[in-house]
Amino acid sequence: MHVLWKQPLWVAIAGGSFFLLVDLTFFAANLPKVLHGGWFPLAIAGAIFLVLTTWQRGREIVTRKREELEGPLHAFIEEIRDPEQPIARSPRTGIFLDANPKTTPLALRANVEHNCVLHENVLIVSVQTLNVPHVETSERVTVDDLGYRDDGITHVTARFGFQDDLDVPVTLRAAAERLEREADFDNVSYFLSRISIIATDAPGMVQWRKKLFVAIARNSASPVPYFHLPDDRTVVMASHVEL
Repeated sequence: MHVLWKQPLWVAIAGGSFFLLVDLTFFAANLPKVLHGGWFPLAIAGAIFLVLTTWQRGREIVTRKREELEGPLHAFIEEIRDPEQPIARSPRTGIFLDANPKTTPLALRANVEHNCVLHENVLIVSVQTLNVPHVETSERVTVDDLGYRDDGITHVTARFGFQDDLDVPVTLRAAAERLEREADFDNVSYFLSRISIIATDAPGMVQWRKKLFVAIARNSASPVPYFHLPDDRTVVMASHVEL
């Protein structure tokens, strides 16, 4: 009322006090029920709240540290274009899925750093789920050449509604004509970045909540069937992230 509606502060306090009085009356009337079984749903709600807040806090820490490991995508593009350190290009197409469109997929960075090789045609795919039921097919895909049209590296942003089927292979086939180089989608390789979370003594969360977060993360579903990726052409590359 005071900030958005520009009402005087005393009006906002008076209105808030009235509703607070009503809520406290209902709260006081229900307090005796806590000792007669009401503690059980409260305990369940407390446990759920604890799990959800632990997951949220853990995700914030892991996401921040993962972004530090990935590094900016445009800086990575400039590194591999360095003529003094040429990178060998292997045939076929490599498709790397990454949630953050501004960072380098860990699988792509690991492939270059450890194998010193880069696919001839590289597609970096970021999947975004919007807060709408459906996204029109014509508005689903955005293609970015990342500043160069001659390096065979293309960034694809695929947008879906929460009721759409997140079929990445079908979506990429529909955008095949807009890519830098031709891709044989019957013989492409999909790369996923999986992180192994290690609980450490670093600040940010207490130790028991770190262990709880690690246990929850281990039970997360595999993204392979979620994105309709073919099992026989999907490679999962792991990296360690300290919590």
